[in-house]
Amino acid sequence: MSDTMANLSRKISSAGDLQSVVRTMKTLAASNIGQYEKSVRALADYYRTVELGLSAFFRESQPASLMMKGQGRTAARAIGAVVFGSDQGLVGQFNEVVADFAFKTLATLPGKPKIWAVGKRVHSRLADAGLPLTRLLTVPNSVKAIAALVGEILVESEMHRGRDDFTELHLFYNHPTSGAVYAPVTQRLLPLDEIWHRKLAELQWPTGNVPQVMGTGDATLRRLIREYVFVSLFRACAESLASENASRLAAMERADRNIDELLENLHGTFHRLRQSGIDEELFDVISGYEALSEGTGNARS
Repeated sequence: MSDTMANLSRKISSAGDLQSVVRTMKTLAASNIGQYEKSVRALADYYRTVELGLSAFFRESQPASLMMKGQGRTAARAIGAVVFGSDQGLVGQFNEVVADFAFKTLATLPGKPKIWAVGKRVHSRLADAGLPLTRLLTVPNSVKAIAALVGEILVESEMHRGRDDFTELHLFYNHPTSGAVYAPVTQRLLPLDEIWHRKLAELQWPTGNVPQVMGTGDATLRRLIREYVFVSLFRACAESLASENASRLAAMERADRNIDELLENLHGTFHRLRQSGIDEELFDVISGYEALSEGTGNARS
């Protein structure tokens, strides 16, 4: 009995320690979600501003000299793809979901893909699927580190586009959702072709005032396009990191509930065994008292 209760006490103590770790990780994940969601909200406003700037420019001029190479899709050329994953654990099927989504989507596109994987785990998943991997990039661990990753991707993409290696660039990442925590999405970032141009030119201006573009045409457009590509990559990475932490938070909440149930069962078992031990001791005392009483009565008679 004492060995069993001691074993239960150790299990209760271990479960309590584990629950403390889980709750600390929940707090950390919730804090990370907050900073990434805040950056995504700020980016949404800036992204809208850049789009409106491009829309205003395209209303006034036709930027034929600056349109990106390779309008339309050519089967003979490669398709660049950036797949954002996670390098940390406790995220469930996070990497598998985005990798499988990228694999199925790229299979429908003409041309051979050239993939940059953000994260070792999604890199391994894509390699297992037989996709050609060009580069492994490190997953940022904070909002401040995202800019460095985006700059690295921009340099790489410019280098490959300068060699005319590919004409399209697609982004694949997990987007935060309310019900299912996250869902995989894709965005075609390049080429900035006639379809993209026409879509922005038709964008409704939010006020009745006619916009005016300042500065020279080519220089202004280059700056706007650079900001458009940068903020698109930054937003994709930030949303992926927010989804990763949301997945981790959901996993920690499930673990916390499971530990609560385990502790409840362990405490219940411990109290039952303790009560059973107390009952046994009481029965022994009562039995001893009755035996002594009987012996005393016989001696008197």
